[in-house]
Amino acid sequence: MDLPKMISPAKKTAAIFICLILAGITSADCTNKNMGGPLRENAMAVKSIEDVLKEQSGILMTLPGVVGTALGLCDDQPCIKVYVLEKTPELERKIPAILEGYPVMMEETGPIRALPKGEGEIR
Repeated sequence: MDLPKMISPAKKTAAIFICLILAGITSADCTNKNMGGPLRENAMAVKSIEDVLKEQSGILMTLPGVVGTALGLCDDQPCIKVYVLEKTPELERKIPAILEGYPVMMEETGPIRALPKGEGEIR
């Protein structure tokens, strides 16, 4: 369907250009909700929890006081566990409650050390 003949070709071109720009902005806004920097939170889950943990674990482990990460269950639902030496207000601010749509639970463990070779082996 053509725009009315009263509209000049230049105005038709401008209108089409504006529509294309608006469509691009809208689609970019929708697709970028799960993009972003480290420790993305409040995003809808589109990746598996395993992939999210794999991508975010290295970032979490750089936080002072974090000694481990793992998959776990929180209220019978899959979640990301972040093990810390001690729960502190600073860590509670830095570790999000949700990563890419998955809940995160911080658990205080104290130091984690490997057992000497041969100890703790299942025989």
